Amino acid sequence: MIWWYWVLLGLLLLGIEMVTPGGFYILFFGLAALIVGGLTGIGFAQDEWLQWLMFSGLAILSLLAFRSSLLAWMNGRNGNLPPMDTLAGEQATPLEDLAAGGTGKAELRGTVWTAHNAGLTPLLKHQRCKVDRVEGLTLWITAE
Repeated sequence: MIWWYWVLLGLLLLGIEMVTPGGFYILFFGLAALIVGGLTGIGFAQDEWLQWLMFSGLAILSLLAFRSSLLAWMNGRNGNLPPMDTLAGEQATPLEDLAAGGTGKAELRGTVWTAHNAGLTPLLKHQRCKVDRVEGLTLWITAE
């Protein structure tokens, strides 16, 4: 019944990975332990030295082969992700007069935002404006 120990070790390591911000190191050791437990359970690896060799080899090889891809996928640097919705170039309407470099309120897509006049000329109430960029929850707008 040694295969139960490998399965228990694998589940324990996966649980530790879930509660720690480890960066996906322990995950591969947990998966390797589960695989060794399964192979031991079906009778493939009965010798203890072979089990430890398979565990070490599977953990290190999978860590080297898959960790960087997993981190890139989790951080969104995959390239296959849909483009982010951007507000730059959208039309906004000031709800009050904004002096050059001033801050006030503007409406965009039916929502009231904090707006900063990024232009050199004052913006009038209800004047059509263009969003240059967004910093946090503040729109940087200029006259169209």
